[in-house]
Amino acid sequence: MTAVAEASTGLRTEYPFTLPRGYVDEHGQVHRSGVMRLATARDEITTQADQRAKQNPAYLTVLLLARTVTTLGSVPEVDHFVIENLFASDLAFLQDLYRRINAEGHTEVGVACPNCGHDFAVDVAGDAPGGS
Repeated sequence: MTAVAEASTGLRTEYPFTLPRGYVDEHGQVHRSGVMRLATARDEITTQADQRAKQNPAYLTVLLLARTVTTLGSVPEVDHFVIENLFASDLAFLQDLYRRINAEGHTEVGVACPNCGHDFAVDVAGDAPGGS
């Protein structure tokens, strides 16, 4: 969906993020910035029917993320190998992001300042460099 279509429909389908640690490719380059798209019914159905997910239900996460993470730094293709080789903290981050955008429809959480008690929203997708 283009930015124009998004603006006219009000439906956001892509969510930029910044991984806490980053994917380290075979050349030692770290990739932290990426984009995740909303999951479709086909994403959910296809991955559940995959033999790898049937043999190991935990692998369903890898398959879903490989389908919905559309970009990650300059990695040519985000596939199951890339997702399998993420640090555990980055995998947990993407699992939470997936849940937030597909179940709740947003990446913001409400927080309160511990000093003054002021309530505000924080975007947990961390699309600013160094965010998480």
